[in-house]
Amino acid sequence: MQSIKITKMQGLGNDFVILTYDEFKKTGLSMSELAVKLCDRHFGIGADGMIIPDLSSSQSADIGWYFYNSDGSTAQMCGNGMRCFAKYVYDNKFVNKKSFSVKTLAGIIKPELLEDGTVRVDMGAPILEDERIPFKGERVLKALDREFQINPISMGNPHCIIFTEDDPLYLAQTYGPTIEKHEFFPEKTNTEFVKVLKRNEVDMRVYERGCGITLACGTGACATVVAGVLNNLTEQKVKVNLLGGSVIIEWRGSSDNLEEHVYMTGRADYSFFAEYML
Repeated sequence: MQSIKITKMQGLGNDFVILTYDEFKKTGLSMSELAVKLCDRHFGIGADGMIIPDLSSSQSADIGWYFYNSDGSTAQMCGNGMRCFAKYVYDNKFVNKKSFSVKTLAGIIKPELLEDGTVRVDMGAPILEDERIPFKGERVLKALDREFQINPISMGNPHCIIFTEDDPLYLAQTYGPTIEKHEFFPEKTNTEFVKVLKRNEVDMRVYERGCGITLACGTGACATVVAGVLNNLTEQKVKVNLLGGSVIIEWRGSSDNLEEHVYMTGRADYSFFAEYML
């Protein structure tokens, strides 16, 4: 019986199966098929996504990646996945420096391994142009029995940020599935419900595109702080509390300066190493 070596990692409970391209080739499956198989929490390893380093990436970056959601779809970017990926490729000597560039479908992303064990990621500049998110609709969205004031933002993948005084987890569970597939978002969307605790701290709960409720979403945390700054609800450096823990997001931009990059700092941890029987 064929087996492949895998690594399980998590960033704030947002978990990923990581394997090399050589191990992937042993399976005879497409990457999409393998992601569905490995990420299944009953018959597989169980994860929110699958990551495979791309060592043949172009000269525009030090390394690239293949990233797949648990349903087999591709994602342009994943902040928690990037922190795990950065630690994995450095520890396995696929890169020989602690600050490097990664080619993703969202462009070049730059993670840096810090001395305290956390990973700081330059997530790039936010995207607010409707056609680039992509977004086709109004800033008021109706889902089931409610209307929400929304903030569509892309951090390489589409997000729908909703500030609320209600329980954000209940809203994510109840309205997230409908908003994910709403006609306003032609490529579907991640949906973040956010309660502002104080100007430098928020609670965020997310319904992720292709995954459902997850313990954390790095790009969603970044988009949340951008929306918070633009709506004058938060400071430029914010602690974002998620179900799986917290990350620090910093954005020095404004409505007059959208080119400033967003920086995310948080943990990335190994769960286990294993051989998976196909």
